[in-house]
Formats: sequence, structure tokens, C-alpha cells
Amino acid sequence: MAAPPKAEDVLTTYADIAQAGYADSLATAEALDAAIGKLIADPTDATLQAAREAWLAARVPYQQTEVYRFGNAIVDDWEGRVNAWPLDEGLIDYVDAAYGTESDVNRFYAVNVIANPQIQVGGETIDAGTITPALLQDVLQEAGGVEANVATGYHAIEFLLWGQDLNGTDAGAGDRPASDFAKGDACTGGHCDRRAAYLKAASELLIADLKEMVANWDADGAARKALMEGGPEGGLATILTGMGSLSYGELAGERMKLGLLLHDPEEEHDCFSDNTHNSHLYDAVGIRNVYLGRYDRTDGSTVGGASLSELVKAKDAKLDAEMRKQLDATIAAMQAMKARAESGEAYDQMIGSGNDAGNAVVQAAIDALVAQTRTIERIVPALGLQQIAVEGSDSLDNPNAVFQ
Repeated sequence: MAAPPKAEDVLTTYADIAQAGYADSLATAEALDAAIGKLIADPTDATLQAAREAWLAARVPYQQTEVYRFGNAIVDDWEGRVNAWPLDEGLIDYVDAAYGTESDVNRFYAVNVIANPQIQVGGETIDAGTITPALLQDVLQEAGGVEANVATGYHAIEFLLWGQDLNGTDAGAGDRPASDFAKGDACTGGHCDRRAAYLKAASELLIADLKEMVANWDADGAARKALMEGGPEGGLATILTGMGSLSYGELAGERMKLGLLLHDPEEEHDCFSDNTHNSHLYDAVGIRNVYLGRYDRTDGSTVGGASLSELVKAKDAKLDAEMRKQLDATIAAMQAMKARAESGEAYDQMIGSGNDAGNAVVQAAIDALVAQTRTIERIVPALGLQQIAVEGSDSLDNPNAVFQ
């Protein structure tokens, strides 16, 4: 029987997968930026579709990195810049009249930065005459201390490429026309030059943010150093905290069960593009990657090494087999959801009121995530670690609170 790996080697694999995952996220973001450049230069149905496809491709590696949240403070402090949701899109651009013009909790709810070079809010004047990455990040992101004021990242770009999804729980995603980026009299939606400037600034900022996180996981990067400085036990606890918290509170709870309880399409993660089934799937894949110590890169190569699975197996082979089985069951449930979406019923339709069959498919994935979290929690003492804090969610722990 092979000797179990050293915990330090497991941590190295974990960090290597992080570096590769963020590097792939950066490469696909750069491809997205190139597609956005072509859209702005020549706004046609074809260039808009190419930009959308590049955005969808960029989500695949990024979602697999979300398992690095929660346990790694450097990642969690940074994550809101690139993947915060849901967003009050009226901050950014024009919206349907049904959206409304004001909110009791958000003074920036419908300021429409693209249409307004000067913004007046509560006696304050914001100069938005030139749309730059600095304006988006330093002034607009979480403006007024409101988390829904998402001005940057994947979802701001998604909104600009697709526009609002006005279909509720009926079929259809956002349908922004390419002419929203056209020049001169061909422009629809108004302010096409500023819309293009916003899209380009958001894209450039996404690249800068991802470069920062790639560097954090390089050989001498801050995130890798922090992981290793926590020692073997601290590092393993970090891995399991990220796995458990993404699995339970974040994905099963806030991203899935909450929307299912409310039957609310606004609680859909990739809500403009109807790509939520893929985002959820690749979150689950990322959790399994970390446990198995293996990541399949976008170029077809593989990064891997000593794994948490091997470490658990050496302590309790049955527990390792159970964990693997639970992870595979979750992936299977997510793939069933993806198959349903690709057959014509999007995620926001699946969670709709009265759609018992669609609701059941989503609930099956939630149940699988909860079950795998329970196994993750059992791995902690099996490895002789101190109890970890797994993120919770009212939607799972206290559903009645959701309706109050």
C-alpha cells in the first residue's frame, strides 16, 4: 500500500490548482476582452453573439475557483469585485419601466450612469463624464454602501451583453440588440458611445482583478504564503471550510434554495444570460477538483498531485469512498439540471411556481449538496482537525425567516 501523502503536499496541490484556475480565468477574460473590442468596433449580431459566447466560456474556469472562497480571506475579500450578485442594473443602464425609478434602500437604484455624465444623489454630485475602470471600482461599486450596486465584474458585463431578462419564469433570456453599441443614428438605447466605454472599462478591470489573483497564488504569492503559514492543520481546515461553505450556505442555500422558496427569477445567478445551470455545475466541479487534487485546464492539460482524498483514505477508506460518491452524486444532479436547461427549460423556469417537475430537479441538486456537506463535516474530525465553521443560510436553516 502506498504511503499517504504529507499534508504539506496536499496544500501544494491545492495552491497549484488555484493558480491554474485563476490563470485560465484570466486567459478566457482576455479572450472576452478581445471579443468585446470587436463588438465595439463593428456592432453586429455576429460580433455580439461572439462576445456572449466568450463570456459563457469565461465562466467555466472561474466558477471552478469559487471553492477557494470562505477559507482564504484574500480570495473572499476580493471576490465581490468580480462575481458579486444580484445587481440593481438601473445603476448602470436603461431598464424597463416595470423596474421602477427608486428604492427605499438604494439611492443609486436607477441613476443610469451610462445616460448621465453627472449624477446627483442626496445632494452629492458624481462626475461620470469619462467612464473609466477607476470610476467603476472606486466610485460606483457598492455606492452608498449598498451591496446591490454592482458596477464591476462578470455580471455587470453580462448585463451589458444581454440586457434585462424580462421574461420572468417564461422562456427567454435578455435580448439586448447589437445596435445598442452602434454609432450615430443607428444607435438604439441612447448613449451608445458611453455604453461601449462602460463595457470596455468593466472588461479591462476584470482582467486587472484576475491578474492580481493569479499573482496571489504564484510561488511567492500572498494567498499561497498565507495558506502555508497556517501550517498543515490550518491549511487542511481552510480547504474543508471552502468546500463546505460553498457547498452548503452559498450554493445550496443562497443561490438555489432561496430562489426555489420564493420562485423568484431575480434570484438566478447568471440571470441575464440564462447560464445559471452551468454556473452551478462548475461550482460543484470545483469542489470535487479540490478533493481529488485534479483540475482539467481549458487547454486540455491537467494540474494535480497529492490529494485530500488520499489523505482521508489513509485514515478512513470508507469515509473517502463516501465522499467521492457524494461528490459524484452532486455532479450527476447538476448535469440533470443542465440537460433540462439545454432541452429548453432554463433555470429560472425550473424554479417557477407550479413547475413541480422543474422544482424537483433543482431540489435534488440542493439535497445532494447538503448531503455532501455532512460528509465534509465528518472528514474534519477524521483528520484530527478542530471544528470548522461552515457558512449557513436562512433558506436552509430557518426557511420561515425568508418570508418575513
